[in-house]
Amino acid sequence: MAAASVTGAPPQGAADEAVKGAPASNVAEKTDLIDFGYAYPREAAQIPELAKALDGDRSVKRQALVAAAERDRAAAEKGGFPYRAHSHRQIWQRVTSTPRFLSLSAEIETYAGGAHGMQGFDTLIWDRNRRKQMKPLDLFQSGEAFDAAIREPFCAAIKRAKAAKGIVADEAPDSVFAKCPPASAQTVWLGSSDGRYLDRMTIAIAPYEIGPYAEGSYKINVPVTGALVKVVKEEFARDFLPVN
Repeated sequence: MAAASVTGAPPQGAADEAVKGAPASNVAEKTDLIDFGYAYPREAAQIPELAKALDGDRSVKRQALVAAAERDRAAAEKGGFPYRAHSHRQIWQRVTSTPRFLSLSAEIETYAGGAHGMQGFDTLIWDRNRRKQMKPLDLFQSGEAFDAAIREPFCAAIKRAKAAKGIVADEAPDSVFAKCPPASAQTVWLGSSDGRYLDRMTIAIAPYEIGPYAEGSYKINVPVTGALVKVVKEEFARDFLPVN
C-alpha cells in the first residue's frame, strides 16, 4: 500500500499487490434444489479485475439457476410429479499464458430436468497490456475474415473427427447437419507452444451444432497459418506466430 501511494505508481498497484499469491477459486453448492459449481485458476484469481468479473459471472449463473429451479420445483409440486435438482457446473482452466495474454477455456455442464443434460463451452482472453477482458475473435479484423481464413482446414478437420468416431459426414442437401458451420459461431480457444506467441487454436463445438446429441461435442484443432495471421488486427499481429 505504501509503494502504491508513491507518485507515479500505477493506479492498480495496490490491488495487484493484494491478490498476489491468491489461490484458485472453487465454489461448490449442492442442495435438494440445485447442484452448482464454478471454478477458475490461480492465474485468473491473481488479476483483480478478472477475478471480479468471474465472481460476478458466477453470481449471475447461480441466480439464474436458482430462479429456474424454483419455478420448476413449484410446477412439479403443483403437477404431482417428482422434481430433479437443476445443475450448473462451470470450470475455467488456463489454456496458456504469454507475456501479453492469459487465455482461459471453460467447459460447462447443465441440467434443467429434461431427458439429459447439456454441455457447453466458453472462452476469454485477458490482455495484460490493456488490462482488459476480451474474446479471441476480438483479436481479428472480423468474424467473416476469420471464417474465410480457416474454413478449409476447419471443415476438413470436422470430417476427420467424425470419421474417428466412426461417423460418416451427412452431406445430404436437406440435412440440418450437411453444412460446415462458421467457426466464428463456435467457441475459440487460443494457445501457445512456447509461452511467448499465440500459435495454437482449438475450436470447441457443442452437441447439436454439427450432429445429433448422441454424437457429443467436438474439439477441433486448427493450425495457426499465415493466412489466419493476416486477418489479425495490426495491434495484435506481433503476438501471433504462424506455423508456416
